[in-house]
Amino acid sequence: MLGIELTPEHDLHRLVDLGVRAEDAGYDAVYSTCHYNNRDPWAFLSQLATATDSVRLGPGVANPYETHPVTLASRVATLDELSEGRAVFGLGPGDPSTLRNLGLEEERGLRSVLEAFKTAQRLWAGERVDHEGTFDAAGAGLNYEPPQGASIPVHVGGEGPHMCRMAAKHADGLLYNGSHPKDLAWAREQVDDGLADRPDHRGDFDLVAYAAVSVAEDEAAAREAARPPVAFIAGGAAPPVLKRHGIDPTAAGEIGDRVSAGEFSAAFERVTPEMIDAFCMAGTPETVRERAAAVAEHADGLVVGSPLGPDLERAVDLAAEAVDGLF
Repeated sequence: MLGIELTPEHDLHRLVDLGVRAEDAGYDAVYSTCHYNNRDPWAFLSQLATATDSVRLGPGVANPYETHPVTLASRVATLDELSEGRAVFGLGPGDPSTLRNLGLEEERGLRSVLEAFKTAQRLWAGERVDHEGTFDAAGAGLNYEPPQGASIPVHVGGEGPHMCRMAAKHADGLLYNGSHPKDLAWAREQVDDGLADRPDHRGDFDLVAYAAVSVAEDEAAAREAARPPVAFIAGGAAPPVLKRHGIDPTAAGEIGDRVSAGEFSAAFERVTPEMIDAFCMAGTPETVRERAAAVAEHADGLVVGSPLGPDLERAVDLAAEAVDGLF
């Protein structure tokens, strides 16, 4: 599976054009990031649903704290109806740097993610739901049936060991936020542990590298464009991930503080070359292909994520060409 992440930090008309371009370039799925400080992802995905014919569409990823899980399930079902059965539900614990702004950082956790998508699956199957747990629901139900119904794929976004194992046991895929083979090798170990407890009736499971990619003919320009997403990744990375790559946790923490404060330029300036190497596939198409091939030894799929490159339109095509045949 080859997907692409489009971040609604750009004008939505341009973003829809990029999504159409991605479909033409051969991507299988388009995911939209879900951060309160960008444009609304559901508005974008709805527009893209009417402009495309074959790509799967979904949030990459939504979280169950900003929006009640029942409402979230209805949004995905609506997208599935509008796209005639092409929705995918990307759900995860959310970005700690932006959730901190909303006072929700302490709400993040595995149980809330699991309860949210299990409830969504029941709603899509036409059930009415009573629930007491990380959220409450009493007789909640949908007054319509999405085309895919209970078969809407659920892709969990996460990188902690317990989240990886839970996804492998219960979901259809894991969107693992990683761009380096060290991280994907580790993720594969966690997924294999979870798959040992996966019931056969749940079918196939995909480990997907949700990777920051910055590609251009000019290597220096590609690496410079990688600074913003690397800042967000480094600022929110768990201590074991930082240790795996030899990244100073104090330096990463300072970046996270700047991101939360909205001091983005200061955050981006603190990104080091080592952080770019650890958290992004950045460089020429040849460099990106080499990095993607190493990741493909451990992953079943790849999502080409932000920033894509200094020239978005060109990067959509370059990335697809660079990884052609690997996934």
